Amino acid sequence: MKLKKILLILSFFICANAFSQILSSQLEKSTIALGEINHLIIRIDNLDRRPVTSAPKNELLPFHFEEIKDNIGENYITYERKIEFSVYDEGKFTIPELEFNVGGKILKTIPYEIEVINTAQKADQINDIMNNKQVKLEAKDYWELYKWYVLAALSLIALIIAIIMFVKWGRKSKSDPVIATNQTLKELDSLKKKKYIEGGDYRSFYVELIDISRKFISKQYQLPADVLLTDDLIQLMKKNNTISQENEKIVEDVFLRGDLVKFAKSFPDQSAMEKDFTDIREFVKRSSKDLEFENLRKDA
Repeated sequence: MKLKKILLILSFFICANAFSQILSSQLEKSTIALGEINHLIIRIDNLDRRPVTSAPKNELLPFHFEEIKDNIGENYITYERKIEFSVYDEGKFTIPELEFNVGGKILKTIPYEIEVINTAQKADQINDIMNNKQVKLEAKDYWELYKWYVLAALSLIALIIAIIMFVKWGRKSKSDPVIATNQTLKELDSLKKKKYIEGGDYRSFYVELIDISRKFISKQYQLPADVLLTDDLIQLMKKNNTISQENEKIVEDVFLRGDLVKFAKSFPDQSAMEKDFTDIREFVKRSSKDLEFENLRKDA
């Protein structure tokens, strides 16, 4: 009776081992030279379609171990992982127990200790294969060596010159009095085409006429006409003395009349609007003479 129980227990353990997963690992060398390639092979048998999970590729081994290749082969029976690695520090290092999850069951490898040695001895003499030779360089050789540096320097100098020219002349050309004059004349022509005068829409006419004039004075004479009230602007023009008296009179008359129209205190007829438009147009065309006179006065 006891014999039957013993046989039954043995049979149970044999069956369990026959169908349980078997993990094995093999390290190729326990002593390697600096930078020498070593191999670690891990194998799991009897998977019976159970999934295997572990650390991602190239992340299984700890610090100091430089993984070169990490190949994983797996089917429904066997799992095999071959790792090729090197160590670039001298000393003794340990590969700890590595865990593998097989269908929820944790299997671990045995730890390994690896000794890394420096095979180069201090007494070793290093000889060159052949003696160094001095080569005489010619002008074209120096050009091939340094041409990109020279070209880069020339490009930088050209860029600096272009920036200086743009700052000195580019901005000046954009603020040229002729350009400001032509632009304002185009805006006045556009206002004329709206036929506010013919339609008797004096309020819209004076609002746009004065707005165009203020922008022109700000740009051409560098006066804050776009933000000042009419009375303040007139005082500033007389004090600044940049605009000629003839042009000052035109601006003063038109701007004051425009304020009266804006507040419904004046109702100019078509001929008055025509005259104000013509006067402002002539003022814009004559403005360059004011600036020429101002420049002469500054030079004197």
